[in-house]
Amino acid sequence: MKRKVTAVIPARAGSKGIKNKNIMDFCGKPLIAWSIEQAQQAKCVDEVYVSTDGEEIAEISKKYGARIIWRPEELSTDTASSESAILHAVTEIKGKHEAGDILFLQATSPVRLTEDIENAVETFFDGAYDSLFSMSLLEDFCIWKQGENGLQSFTYDYQNRGRRQDRPPLFLENGSIYVFKSEILFRLQTRIGGKIGMYQMPFDRSFEIDSINDVEICSFFMRKYYN
Repeated sequence: MKRKVTAVIPARAGSKGIKNKNIMDFCGKPLIAWSIEQAQQAKCVDEVYVSTDGEEIAEISKKYGARIIWRPEELSTDTASSESAILHAVTEIKGKHEAGDILFLQATSPVRLTEDIENAVETFFDGAYDSLFSMSLLEDFCIWKQGENGLQSFTYDYQNRGRRQDRPPLFLENGSIYVFKSEILFRLQTRIGGKIGMYQMPFDRSFEIDSINDVEICSFFMRKYYN
């Protein structure tokens, strides 16, 4: 029996870094349209919802085929978490009908393919995971941090640097795709928990739009994949 998968895309109207970021023109479409279409084209996805407090975002989202969940004002502030928006959205959906497993997509991570969504959901099912996040492999990142006694090498030992090939890989949670059971979300109040899985994406599909400088970077890779 096929398991139901419901896509939820949070998109609030306020944006500090880029005004009207979620609906700005990005490679010929409103930014949020890319995530809506990618979800709709995925054969594993049954329904696509956009959680928003913005009239214009809602109109554009409906034009591209998404259903709307109106987010209350207290969950639309700069300090409101994505978890609170997802919890509200899934509660609204479950109040009307079965939500099934949840696919959470960030509108600001458009450089993904429909096949990424399909493969991530398939990995989630095959691994019998409770939650899953998309990631990219970091094979040679020499990262430092500021410690109490000064700088400290964080991802490697600078006194025993060794060969690049011998360093263990690191996994970057890239924020593009999350899949989780509704039960995990409500029980733990977070998108990741229980038996956790990962779906690997190429590093160049891991960029997201947080500032104006990110737009050019993401546009470059978007055109690479979408011609």
